Amino acid sequence: MTSRFRKRRIMNHKKSQSKYPINLLDTPFPMRADLPNREPLWIKQWQKEKIYQKVRKARAGCTKFILHDGPPYANGEIHIGHAVNKILKDIVIKSRTLSGFDAVYVPGWDCHGMPIEIQLEKQFGKNLPVSVVQEKARAYANVQIERQKLDFERLGILGDWHHPYTTMNFANEAGEMRALAKILKTGYVFRGLKPVNWCFDCGSALAEAEVEYKDKTDLAIDVGFPFVEPDRIAAAFNLATLPQSEGYIVIWTTTPWTIPSNQALNLHPEIEYALVDTERGLLILAQKRINDCLKTYNLKGKVIATTPGRKLKGIRFHHPLAKLNTGYARTSPVYISEYVTIDAGTGIVHSAPAYGMEDFLSCKAHGMHDNEIQMPVLGDGRYQDKLPLFGGQIIWNANSNIVEALLKAGTLFHSFKYTHNYMHCWRHKSPIIYRATKQWFVGMDIIPSENSPSQGKTLRETALAGIEATAFFPSWGKQRLYDMIANRPNWTLSRQRQWGVPMAFFVHKETDALHPRTPELLEAIAQRVEKGGIEAWQALDPAELLGEESSQYEKNHDTLDVWFDSGTTHWHVIRGSHKDDLQFPADLYLEGSDQHRGWFHSSLLTASMLDGRPPYKALLTHGFTVDGQGRKMSKSIGNTVAPQEIAGKLGAEIIRLWVASTDYSGELSISDEILKRVVESYRRIRNTLRFLLANLADYDHAKQALPPDQWLEIDRYVIALMHSLQKEVLNHYDRYEFHPVVTKLQTFCSEDLGGFYLDILKDRLYTSAPNSQARRAAQNALYHITHGLLKLMSPFLSFTAEEAWQIFMPGNSTIFTETYYAYPEIPEAPRLLEIWHLVRTVRCEVAKALEAARVAEAIGSSLQAEVELHASKRKYEVLKSLGDDLHFVMITSAATVTEVATEDEEKVIVTASGHVKCERCWHYRAEVGKDKKHPMLCRRCISNLFDTDQHLHKA
Repeated sequence: MTSRFRKRRIMNHKKSQSKYPINLLDTPFPMRADLPNREPLWIKQWQKEKIYQKVRKARAGCTKFILHDGPPYANGEIHIGHAVNKILKDIVIKSRTLSGFDAVYVPGWDCHGMPIEIQLEKQFGKNLPVSVVQEKARAYANVQIERQKLDFERLGILGDWHHPYTTMNFANEAGEMRALAKILKTGYVFRGLKPVNWCFDCGSALAEAEVEYKDKTDLAIDVGFPFVEPDRIAAAFNLATLPQSEGYIVIWTTTPWTIPSNQALNLHPEIEYALVDTERGLLILAQKRINDCLKTYNLKGKVIATTPGRKLKGIRFHHPLAKLNTGYARTSPVYISEYVTIDAGTGIVHSAPAYGMEDFLSCKAHGMHDNEIQMPVLGDGRYQDKLPLFGGQIIWNANSNIVEALLKAGTLFHSFKYTHNYMHCWRHKSPIIYRATKQWFVGMDIIPSENSPSQGKTLRETALAGIEATAFFPSWGKQRLYDMIANRPNWTLSRQRQWGVPMAFFVHKETDALHPRTPELLEAIAQRVEKGGIEAWQALDPAELLGEESSQYEKNHDTLDVWFDSGTTHWHVIRGSHKDDLQFPADLYLEGSDQHRGWFHSSLLTASMLDGRPPYKALLTHGFTVDGQGRKMSKSIGNTVAPQEIAGKLGAEIIRLWVASTDYSGELSISDEILKRVVESYRRIRNTLRFLLANLADYDHAKQALPPDQWLEIDRYVIALMHSLQKEVLNHYDRYEFHPVVTKLQTFCSEDLGGFYLDILKDRLYTSAPNSQARRAAQNALYHITHGLLKLMSPFLSFTAEEAWQIFMPGNSTIFTETYYAYPEIPEAPRLLEIWHLVRTVRCEVAKALEAARVAEAIGSSLQAEVELHASKRKYEVLKSLGDDLHFVMITSAATVTEVATEDEEKVIVTASGHVKCERCWHYRAEVGKDKKHPMLCRRCISNLFDTDQHLHKA
């Protein structure tokens, strides 16, 4: 591709049928980008020439900068959110590389877990043997990775695509088990019964990050628990006796399916409760809820007495289904709990400890043992067959049956449909429950053993200290992550799946204890996994490692939470499979804002346990993509935007420019209209590059470079301006602020270059003698501008910058091995910036006056005008110093400046020139027609065409 870019030619003015040529040059850099067709050619060239490897070689020995890739999941095509994430990473890597760092980029994939198992179930059905699931899951993940890899490369992402990391790599699976062994030795891991987020469709516990909330409509019920101990109730209310023995303590719940599992009632110690006499007997209700409750129950009542909740502690009540079946012939004691409120309901909370976290904690705090907890709900959402009245029923379907049973038992006071915000599985979008199961946990508040790197601090304390030591971009991410760590419960580490890294423990069949040599055994198993993958654990006969003890132990069948997979990549990737390329800690993790509860979170916790510090120095968070109306992308709405389609229609460069020009700290809006504006912005940048490259087509910097003191003042000014701009841009890159970079470069191209410098320069470039010092000085400036501009834009406009670079620097294989440009020193830069800022201010005033004259039809083009400037003080001095070149700056045929005393007297006077227009430069000059040989040329054009002593003008 590069060979044909070396073609250069000068176009003679014959094309315009003039015998007086001007320096109109051409360039192989086309105005029409044709990005969809040309970008794939560049990708093939980068692959063929191993550009990523060349970049690594060019930076060998330099200070490393490590952006550790958060692994996307190996399932399905990439979406626009993936594109945003990977392009932002690519911009960081390329900008750091240009800064001189060895910025390695190793892409990765998360491979284990539920989504792949779901896909296999769709294709092959459920209940496949574990070995078959693992074999097919591996094959499926490999196919998905290759598909996604092509899509990422199509976006212009440079990285080690031939050697990515995957969490299903045998070495990584083994490394993850070794991480588990080390964490286990420090004492953070324990096994216990506890309600966990449980998805019936997954058949497994879910992490907090896998739970989302949306509306769900349920039956809400008010249920009475009949009195068992009327004498104790009377005493609690300071009564000698109750007026009648029949009565109920009434609860309200939105989960009728938990009623069969009720084992206690919770009251707040300080809330005042009332004994109310009604036509349905005595009722115990929170005093402040009496009116609402009685109205709901269509009852009238009289308060007999009141008492604080603590006085009712320990009093027992019958289960509300006791009359229907002896299986419910048990009583529920009152426990005192601070979490009870009176915002709604009755002020009394029924407690099913197996199905609510607060219920569980309350019952455990009051002495209930694990083996006493009722757990009738199975992992698939059905009640155990032995459960009285409702055995075998799906809990959601059982709700209405339970309401009927309560009505029959005479304990139902009210039922109605109630819509509330409820937990759902983020994969299946189905409602989930809390379900008490035996799980493995990481304790957030456990004091670790002495060999822990946390120096006696709990995991929560260590992680919170790590957050304080981390830089956040944007800064609000710090408080978000801090709050999540400060308030999170223990980490449920285990899952009940087949496609995942096993928690390869041997558990004693009778005592439930881990084998005393578990860390040692984990290493032996990891060595097998390193050679044969997790399948080696599946095939392992316990006797191989335990010998005669094997009959006393059984294999633990749980797998590790997939957040542990990706959360330990700092261990088994950075310091494992890719330790020669990467280094710990990483300089940056960059992901979407949901990863404060996901990868950022799990990586922090695992590194805190393994190393006593975060695995990253900084965290960068980007927002989610939304449509032009701010709506979340949704297939059901039909507002999704596929990056593959955009790349095929407009080019990946347009996606890259959109990402770079959008403030990623909030939502990123995308629509056809937004992309049209991005395309227009791209065209303006491309046209600027085309002008620069065309006007350098006959320039050889090695032979025609001039020192700055031989340039014209406006040339030195624009390089001083470009140098200043680069400092600002590099500061933005260092702070990961990309949209100001794009804005400033676009402004520079359109206003500083197109609207000022290049506009003025055209006359000198086109009409000066080709080898004149004035023209070569201009080309010197253009050379430096182009050199710097291409490098500044290459992190985000990678295809375009590379294409232009091959023309600008033929023979140089890629722009991506370069460093940011070092501009020539302009000692007078501050003075030039001040002076020419003033000149440009005046030029804007002149432009307004010229436009008014054009509208009034006093002139045609600006070159038909002559201007007289009335200026005061410093402004006069600066304009006067330009001499005859003032009119070149104003792009008029003549310009004079007159000093006035005050700013109030300043003005611009525009008159039409009375002279004839030069056929070549189009200036209106008095000398046109004076030369008989060239009657239609001005003296300057005659000199530039035919004299050896050429006229030079400053502008």
